[in-house]
Amino acid sequence: MTPLVKHVLATTAIVAVGSAAAFGLFIQSGAYDFAADAPHTPLVLSLLDRMRERSIDTRAGDVKVPDLSDRQRIVQGAGNYNAMCVQCHRSPGMGDTELSKGLYPSPPNLVKEPVEPAQAFWVIKHGIKASGMPAWGKSMTDDDIWNMTAFLQVMPKLDEAGYRTMVAQSGGHSHGGGGTHPAGETAAHGHDDNDHHDGAMAAPGNTHLRGEARMSDMMHTHPDGSQHMHMPKGATQ
Repeated sequence: MTPLVKHVLATTAIVAVGSAAAFGLFIQSGAYDFAADAPHTPLVLSLLDRMRERSIDTRAGDVKVPDLSDRQRIVQGAGNYNAMCVQCHRSPGMGDTELSKGLYPSPPNLVKEPVEPAQAFWVIKHGIKASGMPAWGKSMTDDDIWNMTAFLQVMPKLDEAGYRTMVAQSGGHSHGGGGTHPAGETAAHGHDDNDHHDGAMAAPGNTHLRGEARMSDMMHTHPDGSQHMHMPKGATQ
């Protein structure tokens, strides 16, 4: 090994150790602001976005997409989407909510941003770290996740009336995954036309609030068009 090569290797090692030490001190200092109302620096945001996109694309590449055109599948997905997703990802005719405005990164508006089926299924099932996106695969079956994925393919084409009609036809929140919900409610729960809850809350004692707890009655719109939901007294999510 020539002196020049030794010098280059030694310099590289010193720089690497110095960089690692500096990065460690930076982390220990707490200088980086993790507040949700303080955006990432452009470099950090670009790196995180790229890592997330490549992670999802790589893993979703093995997902086999079934036929998503069946109307019954789409309608059932509409009920679950309305109960579980609208506060973050919105619905036709719905403005930003306090939750969607407060989360960072801001959840995508799925009315305006169509998603590929394989990627949508993977994200719904597995969630995304440090984003507020849950791993619904812990409480939903693959079939129910595909139903929601099927609905996401048609939602951008719906107006507000069409969306509400489809949700009403769905029977509301209905899925089975072996998990449990608050107040001991099991994950498999269907409702007839008089008892579906388009985003309604489960009250203590394993009972469901009815008409007064429907999402349309609980939503409050601010002058700027943003919305948030008032939870009825005594109700839990």
